[in-house]
Amino acid sequence: MSAIPVLLPLADAEPGNRALTIALFGAIVAVTLYITWWASRQNKTAADYYAGGRSFSGAQNGLAISGDYMSAASFLGISGSIALYGYDGFLYSIGFLVAWLVALLLVAELLRNSGRFTMADQLAYRMRQRPVRTAAATSTIVVSIFYLLAQMVGAGALVGLLLGVKSEGLKAGVIILVGALMIIYVTFGGMKGTTWVQIVKAVLLMSGAVLITFLVLLKFHFNLSELLGAASAKSGKGEAFLQPGLLYGKDLTGQIDFLSLGLALVLGTAGLPHILIRFYTVPDSRAARRSVQWAIGLIGAFYLMTLALGFGAAALLDTSKGSAVAESKGNVASPLLAESVGGGAGSLGGSILLAFIAAVAFATILAVVAGLTLTSASSFAHDLYANVIAKEKPSEQSELRVARFAAIGIGAVSIALAIPAQKLNIAFLVALAFAVAASANLPALLFNLFWKRFNTAGAVWSIYGGLISAVVLVVFSPVVSGKPTSMITSADFSWFPLSNPGIVSIPLGFLFGILGTYLGRDKSSEDRYHELSVRSHTGAGAEGVAKH
Repeated sequence: MSAIPVLLPLADAEPGNRALTIALFGAIVAVTLYITWWASRQNKTAADYYAGGRSFSGAQNGLAISGDYMSAASFLGISGSIALYGYDGFLYSIGFLVAWLVALLLVAELLRNSGRFTMADQLAYRMRQRPVRTAAATSTIVVSIFYLLAQMVGAGALVGLLLGVKSEGLKAGVIILVGALMIIYVTFGGMKGTTWVQIVKAVLLMSGAVLITFLVLLKFHFNLSELLGAASAKSGKGEAFLQPGLLYGKDLTGQIDFLSLGLALVLGTAGLPHILIRFYTVPDSRAARRSVQWAIGLIGAFYLMTLALGFGAAALLDTSKGSAVAESKGNVASPLLAESVGGGAGSLGGSILLAFIAAVAFATILAVVAGLTLTSASSFAHDLYANVIAKEKPSEQSELRVARFAAIGIGAVSIALAIPAQKLNIAFLVALAFAVAASANLPALLFNLFWKRFNTAGAVWSIYGGLISAVVLVVFSPVVSGKPTSMITSADFSWFPLSNPGIVSIPLGFLFGILGTYLGRDKSSEDRYHELSVRSHTGAGAEGVAKH
């Protein structure tokens, strides 16, 4: 039933364009469902479901990481932010890319060697199992849901544009449809199916971005200066469009908000649970390292192309107040740009490119939400159910069954929260997820790897302290209430002035970890520190992690 409201507005579209759109969407969904069905037949053990049997090469996992990372926020949100705010919008691209250096140097190899299925495995190796796994699972689920919101909002904006859906009620139908598909992917395909969907999607997305970038640059004779000049002139903001200050930095609060955003973007990647578990799908630490190297190359090339996508949209589209781009908070800039460079609205070339780019973006959303839902479901089943709730060690089949039910529940929660968040830019929503991840997960991971005295109390304080402070500051910020663009416009209970809490909540995560460590009297974790250190740096005995 959820598909019905999505298809009804097609009655107003041209029959040829409607058929093309449905065919491309149908082909994308059919391919991904086939991959899911194929992978479901390969899932025999927990390692197959959670980690794809650790059978992926560095290049394959690098593509899958890229597929996870180049989400709707990157393809739709960042290009839209650049189209509306110029220089300030491009800062998202820089922050997302630089973040990979932190992941490469501090996290990827060490985490692969010292964990097994989830982020909590690395922490629980030298800590008391129950409190640490409970905290890590809670954090994983909250961060994943924040990230899921962005993808769901992107789905509503994208399909709403393509099929002429304008009412929020009909866009809610699109969000429900995406949620239903992601539950199917995760429930049946597990990590193997999700990874292959992400690989296919990454190839499609890079192909689409290269094509649109080429066509945009062709219009401006491959002269970047000409493109930027046209963008600044068309934007109506002149030289200010190419300089800092349109979105951030107008006053002291804006400047601090910008620093907060940058801190969250750079540190957030290394704490994102759905990225962290990707390192468990490769056979060894060398492959984990190569995964990140491949990801940096692919993602770096993609973010360079956002220059052409964003400034091209500013130069070729109407981005003034009341336009489709502005009304969607920039979320539909890339698809409309594809239509423009393909020949314009109503042309065959424009219709083909619009349908193709929208179908690719839809595949992007499906792949990312599947990865996020799998991460949350895995953490619930492996950390909470198998190691905390169950009195006796459950069988693998019982654990996997719980993971599938958890995927359904998390999908339902994400759908319910995404519907009222449709007015927010999705790159901005993802930045909030990065802030929560950097506040709750990164301090505990780094302390556990590099600080001998770090103990169970420190880990629990760090995770809950960073998580609660980040979420509370978001709830009482202008994101939720107090502005016409807030999620709730009928009330104002905001007292925290910044839109991104990272500059406050990230240091608090580290501070709580230090306080908990010194106030906690448990020193048993020190006994296993050297063993964890050797394991994390050499990979010796990595497969036995979390079995003690």
